[in-house]
Amino acid sequence: MTNSIPTAPALQSLSEDDAAFNTFAAVSTTGSWADSTHSVIWMTRGGMRHGLQGAQKASVKYGISLAVIMLLMLLAQANLIDVYGAPAQWVAAALLSTLFGALIALAGTQPALRLWWQIVLLVIAQFILGPIITLNSTTIAHIIPSLTTLSRGWEMTFGSFKYLIAIEPPIGVADGSLMAIWTIGLWLTFFASLFTLNINAWLSLLSALPLMAAMTVCALLGTHTGWHRAISGIVFAILLIVWLSWRLGLMEWGRWISASIILLLAAALAFAGTTAVPQNRMVLRDFYDPPISPYDYTSPLSGMRSYVKNHKNDVLLTVTNLPAGTPVRLAVMDRFDGSVWNLSDSAEASDSSNYRRVGTSIVTDEQGKRFTAKFTVHEGLTDTWLPLAGAASSVRFANQHDADTFYYNSDTDSAIFSSGTRKGMTYTESGIIPTIPSKQEIEKADSARISQPRAEEVPDSASKLATSIAGGQASGGAAAEALTTTLKDSGWFSHGLQGDYPSEAGHGNYRINKLLSGTAMVGDSEQYASAMALMARELGLPSRVVMGFLPKDKDGSISEARTQTVSGHTTTIDFTGNDVTAWVEIKLRGYGWVAFYPTPKETKVPDDNQNLTPPNPQTLVRQPPVPLTDPLRDQAQATGQSSLSGADADDQPTSLFWLRFWRTTRAVALYGSPLWTILMICALIIAGKAVLLARARRHGSPQTRVASGWNAICALAAESGVTVQGTRRDQADDIARQLNASEEILHQLCREADYAAFSGNAVQSEQASRYWVQVDALRATMLHSLPCVRRLQARLSLASVRILAHKRPTKPQAKSFILISRRPSKGKTS
Repeated sequence: MTNSIPTAPALQSLSEDDAAFNTFAAVSTTGSWADSTHSVIWMTRGGMRHGLQGAQKASVKYGISLAVIMLLMLLAQANLIDVYGAPAQWVAAALLSTLFGALIALAGTQPALRLWWQIVLLVIAQFILGPIITLNSTTIAHIIPSLTTLSRGWEMTFGSFKYLIAIEPPIGVADGSLMAIWTIGLWLTFFASLFTLNINAWLSLLSALPLMAAMTVCALLGTHTGWHRAISGIVFAILLIVWLSWRLGLMEWGRWISASIILLLAAALAFAGTTAVPQNRMVLRDFYDPPISPYDYTSPLSGMRSYVKNHKNDVLLTVTNLPAGTPVRLAVMDRFDGSVWNLSDSAEASDSSNYRRVGTSIVTDEQGKRFTAKFTVHEGLTDTWLPLAGAASSVRFANQHDADTFYYNSDTDSAIFSSGTRKGMTYTESGIIPTIPSKQEIEKADSARISQPRAEEVPDSASKLATSIAGGQASGGAAAEALTTTLKDSGWFSHGLQGDYPSEAGHGNYRINKLLSGTAMVGDSEQYASAMALMARELGLPSRVVMGFLPKDKDGSISEARTQTVSGHTTTIDFTGNDVTAWVEIKLRGYGWVAFYPTPKETKVPDDNQNLTPPNPQTLVRQPPVPLTDPLRDQAQATGQSSLSGADADDQPTSLFWLRFWRTTRAVALYGSPLWTILMICALIIAGKAVLLARARRHGSPQTRVASGWNAICALAAESGVTVQGTRRDQADDIARQLNASEEILHQLCREADYAAFSGNAVQSEQASRYWVQVDALRATMLHSLPCVRRLQARLSLASVRILAHKRPTKPQAKSFILISRRPSKGKTS
């Protein structure tokens, strides 16, 4: 039997049906005309139709699987809804990122879009599309990315995760914080979809790994409550188990008994995993140490008198649209160490020391009047404490860089601005002015029970006078009112400046003892606030000292007349240095922290003809034994984390300077070093080349894999500086000569590659695998033969990328005509 060219009628009959013609081209050129015709008839009558139906079913299956992957990923990312506090923006970022991740994975089903094009698409989606969506305010016409968009997007690709755990929720969507959810959704959806689209259904099990990783990461970055976390967890588990069962062919809906069993098992596992397991969620935010220590700052109260001395009539702060008569606070202090009032250590009272970065919105449970006010700082107010009013729900800076140094404490409603306030600085605060209880409500209220650091070195006079004044009061509120009234009525006011009645600065134990038991009860708000807070502590009342601006009249009382109305409903008020004041807050049950103002009227100025002696507690309570030592100055100085200044504090500039210097240097070295960028680039190069090698080792027919193995040897030679040219034999000679590699092994591998490419015989997969084992061993030998520096250069060289990515056909392409075999005519041969 011999091959012959078909006659013209035969070709004409074949050309009448293009499908049959194309199908027949794949048939072997050997065999009878009848066999070939039978094959054509079989293919055209039903085989092709069934193949198309199978492809359609596979497409439907892949579509359903990708939809399930996206839904599971969205359920995992739902843990971050309450972190952002902006559901609409969360939906936009989460949905689009998962959609792009699934589509890029789906593009890999087309051979022309595999690997390299997928990597390119991922890079575009991550570093261009992501910043456009998450940093849309920085784009041009909300479509074209600006240089700021791209640079900020690159920075927040990695920094957004730290942003999530460093800022108290809800963080809002400013500063590119949505890049975290974009990164999670894009990459983990891509990897999960990649396993799902594999022909081997069992590899779909690996899709659970990225999905579980997304659930874990989002839970760690989330909050303790989460977004309906029990319901989300149950739906996630049921959907994952049912989908995997269906994907593996273990679940057939026609068999309702087996399907019901799988559904019941999935539900049981889901409910058991979410209800039986303890609900204590670990959140990374709880373990994050904020990069700011409020104990490094001097006691705010120590520098209060300098404002009055240097800027008494100077406007330091202008506020517009602030409700009339509203105080503006600077700092809150709850720890007295015998010398000064300062912020407590976080181990003693985490509430008052917990200053954290916040986002565009701040959670507050205060009830009262809402407001939005604009603050403008003037010359003279250069402090690390940011003026704020009420309980803030949002603080927005005109200069976006100012937000990077803004730290807020929602328990004390105060803020630290680590870069320091400056002239011309503006910011807008939205918040709530708490409702102030009436005097009758205060007198009926009991004091709250909270944990506070113990006041140290409190003078005996504070305890004796507090007991004599308010020891018999029925409630904490009544006791606080009694202390306020007594100090205000019995005391006299003086700043102690030039022309004033003598009054020493400071508020340590010596100064308070002199105020309460000396010859004259004279001072300003610094001394009276400190004295009342200590007296309240001695009575068991939770107290703290607040320093800020009060809209005062000439008597020193809060006055709404200070606020001016301009252009309709707009209000404005100018605060001067004389408005800087200290007062006391005591926590009462049902009302929270209530402000008390124990300072006498500023017009109540003493002179030598008046009786300035404070009340004598000896006539009211039994005097305890006189202490053996009556210190003339402060004995206990604050140490540790507090840095102090003022009349009663030691100066520690040197130690503080070096402490801040080393902390800043360490942070810069750790987070800002270019070494991280260099190492990341090197890691990406090595990982990319490893992916190329893995693809060359496993992708394609055995002949192609053998040819790719020889390409891998030539690629390493090119990376090592060897010029590889000519035939494979010439290439082997060049490599053996210049790299001192084994010429025998190289020629053996060369012959095997030539045999696979030109012999026309089939190569088994096992042969290709053994060939690659020899290739890997030879590459390792070639690398070890290089010097250390040259070896490192070879690992990081990109000279091999073109060689490894090149696809060389193993044999010539088939012609576009058909050879048809049929029986020869009797007596004729050809």
